[in-house]
Amino acid sequence: MRRVAISWSSGKDSAWSLHLLRQDPTVEVVALFTTLNEQFDRVAMHAVRREFLELQAESVGVPLWTVPLPWPCSNEHYEARMRDLCIRAVSEGVEAMAFGDLFLADIRSYREKQLAGTGLQPLFPVWQIPTADLARTMIASGLRAKITCVDPKVLPAEFAGRDFDSQFLADLPSGIDPCGENGEFHSFVYDGPGFRQPINVSVGEIVERDGFVFADLCSNSSGAASAVR
Repeated sequence: MRRVAISWSSGKDSAWSLHLLRQDPTVEVVALFTTLNEQFDRVAMHAVRREFLELQAESVGVPLWTVPLPWPCSNEHYEARMRDLCIRAVSEGVEAMAFGDLFLADIRSYREKQLAGTGLQPLFPVWQIPTADLARTMIASGLRAKITCVDPKVLPAEFAGRDFDSQFLADLPSGIDPCGENGEFHSFVYDGPGFRQPINVSVGEIVERDGFVFADLCSNSSGAASAVR
């Protein structure tokens, strides 16, 4: 079996990529890898706290590898940390790295370039699946997610904190990708195919920072959390 590590943003495209990879009897997913903002200990852009990442990893039954990034983070710093990740992956017998990219060719080309010469094969399980179909399929499968980040330049701030569901899709303005592939929104999956149990989350504080609107997530038994990044 091919040992695969998957890029895990905490969002729906990562979760669906994992689901698809697990349908392949020749693949064993051995790690989720996530970049975290060192200063805030949160997933970059998704703004999800480490504790919820760890709950996801526990629920899907795959070890979590975190990659700390400085804030602010230069491209040089990012690439150095990713090279370290590739070295670790190879040393642990990983043969391929999977990404949840959908249709942005420049992003795919960048990932392929970064893995060239590492001994790791790039995989793109959801590549070029029509996003309207994909979004509906995810929801119909039982995947459940919260919208954690919105770009208010293209999507009203009120979408932050909503559930990724059929009503969400129906309410999206014209021109917004149903999966947010152009950066319109980001998500956190709290249940779905492959999850042993749902993650109990609620939406706390909603703040605007650095040109984006973030919905903080907290456990249902806790109050609002610390500042979102």
